[in-house]
Amino acid sequence: MNLETLLLAIPAFGVLALLFTWWKTQEINATPEGSERMSKIAASIQEGAMAFLKAEYRILIIFVAGVAALLYWSGSNNENSHALVAVSFAVGAFCSALAGYLGMKVATKANVRTANAAKDSLGKALEVAFSGGSVMGLGVVGLGILGLGGLFYLFGNQFGAFQPYAPLDLSKTLSVLTGFSFGASSIALFARVGGGIYTKAADVGADLVGKVEAGIPEDHPLNPATIADNVGDNVGDVAGMGADLFESYVGSIIGTMVLGAAMVAGATNFTDFLGGLSPIVLPLILGAIGIVTSILGTFLVRVKDGGDPQ
Repeated sequence: MNLETLLLAIPAFGVLALLFTWWKTQEINATPEGSERMSKIAASIQEGAMAFLKAEYRILIIFVAGVAALLYWSGSNNENSHALVAVSFAVGAFCSALAGYLGMKVATKANVRTANAAKDSLGKALEVAFSGGSVMGLGVVGLGILGLGGLFYLFGNQFGAFQPYAPLDLSKTLSVLTGFSFGASSIALFARVGGGIYTKAADVGADLVGKVEAGIPEDHPLNPATIADNVGDNVGDVAGMGADLFESYVGSIIGTMVLGAAMVAGATNFTDFLGGLSPIVLPLILGAIGIVTSILGTFLVRVKDGGDPQ
């Protein structure tokens, strides 16, 4: 397999992960929600969670546009960078936000279906819950590999980095690509901090109203503040955590690619079947292989009644 074919194949694994998440989402949607009351409560939680996310993203769009404009100006006036760093930043921010959105959308659907499946058996409940979690996990790595692999291929061809003995062009490519990680980090920061503040405020508020004022147990159905509490759990633990994981994932890959480029630049007469690029491409290849093994692993998670879900 030549370099061109390999670099085109890597984003395809990201598409594979996203197709898997779509299939799992359809599976979850086909699972019964339970009684009418369960559906009504779940719909309220989902509505609140998505309302928070939309309000947060409306503000973040302004922030991303402003920072992208500054990066465009900075990259245009820096010989070691390029104006395309603004595009890389915007794509990274979009993928991070999308990972959180997809995870939130599916988690709020899977929660009530897991509770309903638990009335039948432990195995069914675990299957629904794990399917909801796998959508978040595979969505993160799928968007990461698709975004990084696709941009690396496009920028590499743009700057001629894939030609033999082009260390300067490769350095510029990776410099522009780091904007992707910067965009992901920006969204993760606000999603994690904003979601965390809302989560804790809703949790404390519900506890004060229920346990202190009304004298009823935590998460009692007669306490309407438990809806906000459950919204907060999804906002912080799903959307915030999803964006945070996405940032960590792409950051570690890009960091390793930069280290690989430094190793190649410092070596004398380094050659391989990829024209000296194997240390740079290796993290993307490992991520692509990880997608396949993770998908296969999801089919092995099972538990019998009376067993331990852990």
